[in-house]
Amino acid sequence: MITRISGTLSALADDHATLEIDAFEYQVLIPEFGRRQLQNKLTEKVSLHTLQYLEGNPAQGRLTPRLVGFLDVVEREFFELFCSVDGVGVKKALRAMVRPVREVAALIENQDAKGLSGLPGIGPATAERIIAKLRRKVPKFALMVPRELPAEVESDVVKETFEVLRTLGHSETDARRLVDAALSAKKKYKDVDSLLHAVYEKSHS
Repeated sequence: MITRISGTLSALADDHATLEIDAFEYQVLIPEFGRRQLQNKLTEKVSLHTLQYLEGNPAQGRLTPRLVGFLDVVEREFFELFCSVDGVGVKKALRAMVRPVREVAALIENQDAKGLSGLPGIGPATAERIIAKLRRKVPKFALMVPRELPAEVESDVVKETFEVLRTLGHSETDARRLVDAALSAKKKYKDVDSLLHAVYEKSHS
């Protein structure tokens, strides 16, 4: 099993990173919060803590091995825990994890089903299952220290948050409305994660 991979970040897409290692390139699936952590590391050497899974239909004999990567081993541990909930799985978890691990863990610990159901692909019933299974297992994840993003990201927080909302399926008008509503509090947001958190809080208030 491949549990860690290190190489030059040669490309970054919405849902995966490409690492160049000698004569090979490896595609590693990443959640949205991981993409934001990597977006200013292109051409740099990075190390990702990985887990493997098989994608496809076993009955048809079409199984493709996939890697999922994280910058922190604790993030990987939380992701595996999240995937263990009935009805979630790797693909749904990848789509849902648009917010940092510490924030998702806090929602679970606080039994905030409404907040959890605001994550992409997580409906009310799934949110309740997540809380029931994980709420006693997540306190340490909720206490994770926020990972600081580079200054280049901080200078364009509003634009990047708008783009994230668009990739999550919001229309241009709706994404702008959500961002404007969060900014109406007149607070300063140093990174995309903090503004995105404010957007979700405002939309569920």
